[in-house]
Amino acid sequence: MEEIRYQDLGLNEQDVLAMYETMLMARRLDERMWLLNRAGKIPFVISCQGQEAAQVGAAFALNKDQDYVAPYYRDLGVVLHFGMTARELMLSAFAKAEDPNSGGRQMPGHFGQKKNRILSGSSPVTTQVPHAVGIALAGRMRGEDFVSFVTLGEGSSNQGDFHEGANFAGVHKLPVIIMVENNHYAISVPVELQLACEKVSDRAIGYGMPGVTVDGTNPLAVYRVVKEAAERAHRGEGPSLIETLTYRLTAHSSDDDQRQYRTAEDIEEGFIKDPIHLFENYLREQGVATDDVLTEINERVMAEVNDATEYAEAAPYAKAEDLYRHVYAEEGES
Repeated sequence: MEEIRYQDLGLNEQDVLAMYETMLMARRLDERMWLLNRAGKIPFVISCQGQEAAQVGAAFALNKDQDYVAPYYRDLGVVLHFGMTARELMLSAFAKAEDPNSGGRQMPGHFGQKKNRILSGSSPVTTQVPHAVGIALAGRMRGEDFVSFVTLGEGSSNQGDFHEGANFAGVHKLPVIIMVENNHYAISVPVELQLACEKVSDRAIGYGMPGVTVDGTNPLAVYRVVKEAAERAHRGEGPSLIETLTYRLTAHSSDDDQRQYRTAEDIEEGFIKDPIHLFENYLREQGVATDDVLTEINERVMAEVNDATEYAEAAPYAKAEDLYRHVYAEEGES
């Protein structure tokens, strides 16, 4: 983990502790969802484990009261920082009526919450890129000043939506940040069979934007480059492409067995570079957190995870007639 002084980034102790707590909340929620899935209580999990640092570092570099995010399905860390609660995420996992994303209609990971500027996602991968670019164009047409932030996996960067969205953003110099969370596998396909170029960020030059590759296990490194990209966008200098190098610590989803295509050594390397543990060590070394402080944070997070689990499990499912809601605009909706 690159040694970065958080003070040099304009952050204080409370900021980096908040980063850590959000990363830990994403991890603990994810771990609980796996347990619930294996117990037969929720149908599906698509995991964020190993990518929390990239997600939280980026989210903290944005203005959560002004900017828009178009997250992809692993982005628990992003949506948590932008205002989605543990209860809401667990309601989505249980597919309950109160699920703010879809009222229990969609699979987990299909985030969408208007009040927190989280754009609704679709199941086809990468469709969120042109959506985010369209939001940026709409903001310019309205004379509004915000950044549109969109994430995806490196496998998704091979889809047409990525190229079309990036090209349009580059041509029109729109305030868009495209962040690729490169976890080295598109389901079971390793990155060397996905890309002919060395890095995803090498593609940026084709769209007339800067491209940078950064250590995605270090939230401060990601914070720094996303902050720079956001400032560039606000100056009217157009979009940026950021590639964060991460490790996927779980199978692609709860329906996948990564042992069929990954070696034990490959999986172990990811755990050695677990961003939660790396950031914990950093906070200790910087004198920001003691073991007691980290224990207190973990206990607070686990209490919230337990509350979210109990609440969501007891919450009602949608009524059968609710099938027809949210299909057409209803009276009083805008």
